[in-house]
Amino acid sequence: MSSTKPSAPPPASPSAPPSEFDLIRRHFTRPARHTDLAVGDDAALLRARPGMQLAVSTDMLVAGTHFFADTDPEDLGWKTLAVNVSDIAAMGAEPRWAFLALALPAADEPWIAAFARGLFACADAHGIDLAGGDTTRGPLTLSVTILGEVPQGAAITRAGGRAGDDLWVSGQPGRAALGLAALRGEAGLSAAGRAACIAALQRPQPRVDLGLALRGRATAMLDVSDGLLGDLGHILECSATGAIIDLAALPLAALLETGADPALARRCLLGGGDDYELLFAAPATRRAELHALAGELGLALHRIGALTDEAGALWLREADGRLVPGARSGYDHFG
Repeated sequence: MSSTKPSAPPPASPSAPPSEFDLIRRHFTRPARHTDLAVGDDAALLRARPGMQLAVSTDMLVAGTHFFADTDPEDLGWKTLAVNVSDIAAMGAEPRWAFLALALPAADEPWIAAFARGLFACADAHGIDLAGGDTTRGPLTLSVTILGEVPQGAAITRAGGRAGDDLWVSGQPGRAALGLAALRGEAGLSAAGRAACIAALQRPQPRVDLGLALRGRATAMLDVSDGLLGDLGHILECSATGAIIDLAALPLAALLETGADPALARRCLLGGGDDYELLFAAPATRRAELHALAGELGLALHRIGALTDEAGALWLREADGRLVPGARSGYDHFG
C-alpha cells in the first residue's frame, strides 16, 4: 500500500496516534507468496505465469449502503476481499493478487487490526498476496482491486450460453438476503436459522474450486451478487438467449427450514443479493459430470432450468406446468 504523500514522515513519538505508514506497516504488510515487490513501494511488481491471461475486477463497499456501520470488523475484512474473489471465481480464474484502498473516519487501531485479521484470513484461504493499495481519511469506504490468472482462452464469460443449455446454481442462494432481513427485524427465524443466514451474509464463501472445475464444462457463468433472476438477466443479454426457470427445482426447502415466511423465502431466493454463489449454463450432456463434481467438491449444484432461443424472455414454470413471466430486476445502486 502506498501513501499519497511524497515522502515518509519522521517516526511518531510513543504517545502520538499511529500514522498512515504505521498502520500499513503493522496491519497490512505480510510476506508475499508470488509477488516480486508488494506493499511498501510506489507500485507493485507482478509477474504473470506463461500462457496466462489476467482477470481483473474491482468492488467497493460503502458503510450504510453495503454494510451496517456496526458490522464486526473481522467479518467485514473477510467480506471485503471475498466478494472480489467471487468475481475471479466466476471467470474460472485463480485469484493471485489484491490491492486494498481504505477510507477511514479515524485511525481506530483495534478496529483496523480486526479488519486486517479478517481480510488476511480470506487471503490465506485462497493464496492471495496483498500487493498494495492506499489509505486516507473519509467516510468508511472499502475498495479492492483483484487480479487472477486463467489459461489463455479458458475464461468463462457471460456470453457463451446457447439455447438448450441447462442452468445451474451452486450452494444455497437466498440465505444472505434472509440474514439481512433478520438484522432489519423483517424476518422471524429460528435461532439456528438466523445464525446460518447472518453468517452467509457476513462471511460469503467464494466458489473458487467450482469455478476452476467448470473450465471446459460451463458455457457461461457469473456470481450471484444482486439477485438470482436479476443476475441471470446479464447472461441472457450477453448470450442473446432466453430462459425458463423451474420453480420446483429451486432450493427453497432449506430456506423454509430456517422458519422464514414462505413468501419471503421465495423472494429472497429469486431476488436476494449477496449470495456469491455461481450461476452457470452447461450443455445437457454434462449433467452426469456435474452431479459427480458436486460430490467431489461437497457442494450442492442445483439444475434449475434451461436457456431458450427466445432472446431476452424469462419465464418461471410453476409446479403445475404453467409459465408466468419472470421479473429480472435485481439490486441497483442507483435504483
